[in-house]
Amino acid sequence: MGKLERTRKELATFLRTRRERLSPADVGLPSGGRRRTPGLRREEVAALSGVGLTWYMWLEQGRNINASSAFLDNLAQTLKLDAAERRHLFLLAHDRLPAEPGKTFCQVPPLVLRIMKDLSPHAAYILNLRWDILAFNEPANQLFGFGRYTNEERNLLWILFTDAALRERLVDWEDQALQMLSSFRRDYAHATQEADIQALVTNLKKVSPEFKQWWQRHDVDAPCQGTRQMHINGQVATFEHTSMTVDADRHLRLVVYAQK
Repeated sequence: MGKLERTRKELATFLRTRRERLSPADVGLPSGGRRRTPGLRREEVAALSGVGLTWYMWLEQGRNINASSAFLDNLAQTLKLDAAERRHLFLLAHDRLPAEPGKTFCQVPPLVLRIMKDLSPHAAYILNLRWDILAFNEPANQLFGFGRYTNEERNLLWILFTDAALRERLVDWEDQALQMLSSFRRDYAHATQEADIQALVTNLKKVSPEFKQWWQRHDVDAPCQGTRQMHINGQVATFEHTSMTVDADRHLRLVVYAQK
């Protein structure tokens, strides 16, 4: 059995099991008396998702048909799929993850906070899509001076372009700032509809000539790891840095700096 055939079979089974776990009442339909099979009928799922019965039956039978992203989103809502199930549906139907709406603020889970603190003496902090510093350990405070800012002001991009002390600390600030800005651009694409991220970009254009100029370049840099040099106690120290996703649904990343 080839990969495509196997995937279609898994998609068919997944849709059938998700349909069968729902009752008509779950989707606002009358029960209509006793049913010979559990869950919703195929025609009910089709109607609620905005497609014809035959087309939906072909999909649930694993036939080779193309489903649009808009339909899959409608189907996910009809079947009341959670975030993980919705991603699974897109992987089975499209062989890729769906576009995710960007969320730029949330609370950091306690376990993630504990992990971050346990990484000391390595500097570690938690970023969201807007690059707000949601949490940090003391080595990160010593390195970046996060403690000088209020919760509302503590944004890595803002500090990078407005904090004179950090500008002096970073060796080759211009090269580092360009690289970090191009990394931010990738996250910005996930949350362009969020008012707070738009406000950040607008305000930085007003206060930083470098940001205003470089933002127009639309550079996008994929790597979020490498080395960074900083002036520490009169000497140049080299740090390896990397980032790890700690909560994909909330777009949280743990960033770690380890001195070489």
